[in-house]
Amino acid sequence: MTNENKRLLDVKDLSIAFKQGEQENLAVDKISFHIDRGETLALVGESGSGKSISALSVLKLLPYPAASHPSGTIEFDGKELISATDGDMRKVRGNRISMIFQEPMTSLNPVHTVEKQISEILKVHRGLGETSARARVLELLTQVGIPEPETRLQSYPHQLSGGQRQRVMIAMALANEPDLLIADEPTTALDVTVQAQILKLLKELQQRTGMAMLFITHDLGIVRKISDRVCVMNKGKIVEHGPVEDIFERPTHAYTQHLLAAEPKGEPPLSDESKPIVVKTDDLKVWFPIKRGFLRRTVGHVKAVDGIDIAVREGQTLGIVGESGSGKTTLGLAILRMIASQGAITYDGQPINDFSWKQMRPLRRHMQIVFQDPFGALSPRMSVSDIVGEGLKVHYPQMSEADRDRKVAQSLEEVGLDASTRFRYPHEFSGGQRQRISIARAMVLEPKFVMLDEPTSALDMSVQAQVVDLLRDLQKAHGLAYLFISHDLKVVRALANDVIVMKQGKVVEAGHADAIFDNPQTDYTKALMAAAFKMEAVENGIVSM
Repeated sequence: MTNENKRLLDVKDLSIAFKQGEQENLAVDKISFHIDRGETLALVGESGSGKSISALSVLKLLPYPAASHPSGTIEFDGKELISATDGDMRKVRGNRISMIFQEPMTSLNPVHTVEKQISEILKVHRGLGETSARARVLELLTQVGIPEPETRLQSYPHQLSGGQRQRVMIAMALANEPDLLIADEPTTALDVTVQAQILKLLKELQQRTGMAMLFITHDLGIVRKISDRVCVMNKGKIVEHGPVEDIFERPTHAYTQHLLAAEPKGEPPLSDESKPIVVKTDDLKVWFPIKRGFLRRTVGHVKAVDGIDIAVREGQTLGIVGESGSGKTTLGLAILRMIASQGAITYDGQPINDFSWKQMRPLRRHMQIVFQDPFGALSPRMSVSDIVGEGLKVHYPQMSEADRDRKVAQSLEEVGLDASTRFRYPHEFSGGQRQRISIARAMVLEPKFVMLDEPTSALDMSVQAQVVDLLRDLQKAHGLAYLFISHDLKVVRALANDVIVMKQGKVVEAGHADAIFDNPQTDYTKALMAAAFKMEAVENGIVSM
């Protein structure tokens, strides 16, 4: 096959500009790259570098006419796409080129079932009937690791965990076995073993169908295992490109070297069992009823949390790890009394498991939460000053406006943000900055206990490292007790003194972090560690569902 016949996508001198009023801002500046049939090209770089908008340009999904292309061409299989008509693009999108988006909750239709959303693609592009489409949907859900797929056909997106929603998105993208798959951070929301399984699946599909991939990610560990070539982007330009081994072993650009060196480092504070217990649970259970029939009788329960005992001490971090759907977040929400549960919960020696919503309100300032998605957790209609200061208005209504403003400014500076930016809105900040705002909102109330629910999963590697350092510094300064929920075991290792490993609502292993990471006892924990630290799961199929 000649080079010309091998070439599937050819992007030359592509520039992307966005118009705001009379001003035009250049977001991507004359980048060039190509992808051959069956090849994987990784596009890596920090948030705001231009990765995603470059990929969206291929499918003409940018907000035109606000977006424009001052220069460049995009050729797919010899046909120019920038000048293609809407009719031509409809034939390409979802059929020959598919895309997996980063945030599944905003990409999936909330009023349609899983089966309807995937089968619609098959019916439109392949003309499949109801029976054939259902069989193919079940096959796809099995391929992407959805357990008991028959039970998920009639589920809606809100009834799935974050990882399960992402797997549905991947199934939709792979439905028509496209020539080119654009994967925009496709494994960000997935736990390590499922991540390994998905990467293995994508590799197998490539070998079977000759599919090419444009893989956008900030996780360089994934890049090394799945990509053939790499383009490194910074501030709208490709600053380095080449075969994956050359980029990893012999990076020449300072920015590439910075990316490769950026990962969570440092040691958590030593475990100290003499420290007072801030939060404790005893035989905590969260069971959701399964109701069927005309009378909606309870026929069983989903045991999301099934008899968990934990103790989180002052100045210490308890890491909660496990696969998507294992009950990690449900456990945290139950401890904070945000969902109903059974079993004893104590805060600062005081039983709170029977507290009403009204009784819990005074304790809320002591028990705070930082959510996974900072953009979804921050109101787009409120300034940063209002967002961070809202808790002060609720819990300290007598505080003067000047004192409140001073407290907000102090909290923002403590998390590494310029206090003068407090009158801006969330959309004016990067992902890492928004997460710092979320942390400032929690810390401004001077809590004793903070639940951190995947606070770094959506962040670039270098920003992850900064946030981990920030959380460690805040803990040391204020003696904070952290419940740290994450599927990223490298981040957990950098922060947690003690770890519990959850699977299907139960604790399968618990102990000091060093013991869990260096000498895991159960097969499940060993599979998690192998997937996280060695990436052997991609090559050897070490996956555990």
